[in-house]
Amino acid sequence: MVVPLPCGLGPECLLPKNGLSVSFAAENPNLGTWKLNEAKSMFSPGPPKKTTTIVNEAAGASVKVTTDGTSSDGKTVHTEWTGKFAGKDYSVTGSADTDSREYTQVNAHSTTFANKKDGKVMLSGKIVVVADGKSRAATVSGTDSSGEGHQHRGL
Repeated sequence: MVVPLPCGLGPECLLPKNGLSVSFAAENPNLGTWKLNEAKSMFSPGPPKKTTTIVNEAAGASVKVTTDGTSSDGKTVHTEWTGKFAGKDYSVTGSADTDSREYTQVNAHSTTFANKKDGKVMLSGKIVVVADGKSRAATVSGTDSSGEGHQHRGL
């Protein structure tokens, strides 16, 4: 059985960075454009997402996370989240599997997150931006709506 990530194509995928377009990004290594490297990522159960791009950008005192791509079953995915990396739930739009997400900034290069549906954690993980700021790794685990567990490591 192929199980798509329950968050749509959220920030949980490990992605190399395309570059920064916002001056604030130099202060926050989490900001920028990230693209999934399918060849270096692991999805269990598989197959991986396709053409996933995540843009983290400053939005006033908050961060806006926009995810675009194609799921493993060929469906177009677009999600948006705006909030602070302070451990508080903020709404997610564009996903049938997630209605809120919270991020917690662990340190300058590490962030944890949890995607929730009706208050229940469906997916959680940790994102680490490497020291050079050009790539990040995400380790993710969760349970889909049918109760099947999954683990992913994205690069």
